Amino acid sequence: MTVAHDVVTDVADRLFAAIEAGDRDAISRLWHDDIVVWKVADRDRDKDRALRVLHWFIDTTSQRRYQVIDRQLFDGGLVQQHILHATGHNGGVIAMRVGIIIKLGVDGRISRIDEYFDPAEIAPLLEPTT
Repeated sequence: MTVAHDVVTDVADRLFAAIEAGDRDAISRLWHDDIVVWKVADRDRDKDRALRVLHWFIDTTSQRRYQVIDRQLFDGGLVQQHILHATGHNGGVIAMRVGIIIKLGVDGRISRIDEYFDPAEIAPLLEPTT
């Protein structure tokens, strides 16, 4: 069984909107319990560990916005290039280029995320409050 492209697009749009809004519950509902999240220079993360990192990002930032540059759909998922714009509570600002692959399970929830970015670009969010 395959997941239709409109379902993939809807889930991805809801995921990014939930992150922008800081809606932790919506993010968790979109993720399969057995999700695997892989990030550059990191090991695979399970759902709990990946959500902790995302919660840290939400707690550290006051504004978040995704600027989609390109999105290509494939059977059951998508490849997207975007710029993640965020402002930290410390006054730091990022405009981080990200490549992401999202795969959905047959239940329509996200089963895998592979995310590619330069970890150094998040540094402005880690600096002391200005």
